[in-house]
Amino acid sequence: MKKNKLILNIETATPVCSVALSRDGALLAHRTSTEHNVHSERLTVFVEEVMQECGFEFNMLDAVAVSEGPGSYTGLRIGASVAKGLCYGLGKPLISVKTLQAMAHGMSVQSPDENALYCPMIDARRMEVYTALYDFNGNEIETTTAKVIDAESFQNILAQRKVIFAGDGMEKCKPVIQSPNALFLEQFRHAAEWMIPLAEAKWTTRQFADTAYFEPFYLKEFQAGKKSCTFAT
Repeated sequence: MKKNKLILNIETATPVCSVALSRDGALLAHRTSTEHNVHSERLTVFVEEVMQECGFEFNMLDAVAVSEGPGSYTGLRIGASVAKGLCYGLGKPLISVKTLQAMAHGMSVQSPDENALYCPMIDARRMEVYTALYDFNGNEIETTTAKVIDAESFQNILAQRKVIFAGDGMEKCKPVIQSPNALFLEQFRHAAEWMIPLAEAKWTTRQFADTAYFEPFYLKEFQAGKKSCTFAT
């Protein structure tokens, strides 16, 4: 297995636009913006900045990892386009990382509890979120789904054990999910650095995505907002 492998990690599935450069699982440099709708402006700039900061040429990369979703339709397309473009141009493999799994990893680092479950939430409009459940070791307990949150959500699990919630979909759910076993990580922000161990694991097992056919995991079809029209009389 090659040592000193260099992986570029790209996260655009959430409102956060983030890039992290890692070598053998260690974070070397990162850039993150929490401003909304800046992915198209900042992503390629961030990529260039982390490479320049560490003094690496692009052909020195061993792979590019991209957050596969679910999440923002536009954000996912931007991230996938940049990642695939780099892989095509450099002849490097593409690694796809589950967005919610990467979030759960970050949550477990910030709030470690071996007995808790981790529930990352990405806003999907109204009272719906993209979510899944993971244990402390990153094992998927409940698969990714688009869930409408109400007073009964997660109550069977919360009656038995602690569940830690985080993500941009958490805020609207917090008043609805009432339980002493519910913990809400107010300060958690997703970033590309949480992708690093998952991308490393896929590199080790050679789980590469097909660059030509890779598509983000949108989970739901894109729904554009309706425009209102006014007519002069």
